[in-house]
Amino acid sequence: MAKQSRGAARSKRTRDILASASVALVLAIVVVGLQSDRSIAQSSNFQGGAPEVSQTPDMTSIRILFPAGVRSSWHTHTWGQLLMIEEGRALTQVRGGPVVEMHPGEPWWTPADVEHWHGAHPGEDALQLTIYEGEVVWMDATTDEEYLATPTRP
Repeated sequence: MAKQSRGAARSKRTRDILASASVALVLAIVVVGLQSDRSIAQSSNFQGGAPEVSQTPDMTSIRILFPAGVRSSWHTHTWGQLLMIEEGRALTQVRGGPVVEMHPGEPWWTPADVEHWHGAHPGEDALQLTIYEGEVVWMDATTDEEYLATPTRP
């Protein structure tokens, strides 16, 4: 009976060690994967290989709800800015250009260091997705005259 108990105890200890090692290995893979700025996309979702996914701490992606009549001041982005209107209507203008009306699903790219503003249409909220990297340089306020100019469509 004592031999069986020692054997059972040794078997349980072996199982416990293997289970602990397995958990430690999985945890190490997760931690190392989260610490890296590059990872491989799940290959079952792609054919011919797996693309690398890259995360950068310098990139900002946010949703901003501009209530009707609200707009930003003039500004630039050191890298540029990608805007996408998800809901409502929005307005944008590059300094010296026409005011442009944007609708949902229409991307709008503003290159680096180009002075511009954007916001909601005077009569409608706009939910905006913005993606940019680097710094935002804020300038003068967008005047009512600039904001209320008749917009064009791209």
